[in-house]
Amino acid sequence: MNWDEDIEFYKEYLKLQRGLSNNSISAYETDIKKLIEYLETQQLELKPSEVKLTHIRGMIEWLAEKGIATRTQARIISGIKQFFKSMIIDERIDEDPTSLIEAPKLGRKLPSVLSVEQIESMLDNIDLSRNDGYRNKAIIGTLYSCGLRVSELTDMQISNISFENGYVRILGKGRKERLVPVNDRVLADIKSYIEGWRSEQDVDPKSSDIVFLNKEGKQMSRISVFNIIKKTVADAGIDMVVSPHTLRHSFATHLIAGGANVRAVQEMLGHATIMTTEIYTHLDRNYLEESIKKHPRS
Repeated sequence: MNWDEDIEFYKEYLKLQRGLSNNSISAYETDIKKLIEYLETQQLELKPSEVKLTHIRGMIEWLAEKGIATRTQARIISGIKQFFKSMIIDERIDEDPTSLIEAPKLGRKLPSVLSVEQIESMLDNIDLSRNDGYRNKAIIGTLYSCGLRVSELTDMQISNISFENGYVRILGKGRKERLVPVNDRVLADIKSYIEGWRSEQDVDPKSSDIVFLNKEGKQMSRISVFNIIKKTVADAGIDMVVSPHTLRHSFATHLIAGGANVRAVQEMLGHATIMTTEIYTHLDRNYLEESIKKHPRS
């Protein structure tokens, strides 16, 4: 049973999206290893996507039988719930086996969402006189306007963009293709970047068709995109942790709040099931009303 890749993703999530210290991340990692230890005692070779509610309940009984203090049990359960929550947010799994497990109240909130004004502020605070200005603006605009996963953004190819028809072909999870509309402003920023700084770079042959490149002319990494967003958020004076997925959540939330069809949003996000998309309909009514008032098309 090898959970190394999933644990590394989780540690990256805790560091980049939640801003936790190394000590806190280590504690969360220890919680996940308790679950793995339990599964090993049961001789179960399971991946995170194969863990079910019965396994979680069995682990809780196992913790109690080992004489672990109630407070410690609660912390371990909370850590495991956080792990599976991160898997759901990043769409690495379709069902959360811990959703019915009682734990200390962590607040069942939707993922963080930016307002339209905050996103506009981010875009407005990008220095377009810099070489990477239009690239960074196009990155943030594409994530928000197309609702892409960060890996879909970094893999995006020039040959898959239709500037004439206003869409991009995206290869998503499970190698599934989908067409996503791109608005004219974002297309203009992408074009300015491609015809500007990118055209002057010494591009690595392996990245010749990749849209967004780093300063070495190679395909950008996920971490690079996180750092661009982090700096842009700070420059805009926004006091919250923002990740590429925050922009994806904002895209979906603003569409749903504006009255978009849930199935249409599902198609644009590339969700395998509509249940994943319906999280964006579970908003407080007051938040919906405020969002609709602020929406550009209200």
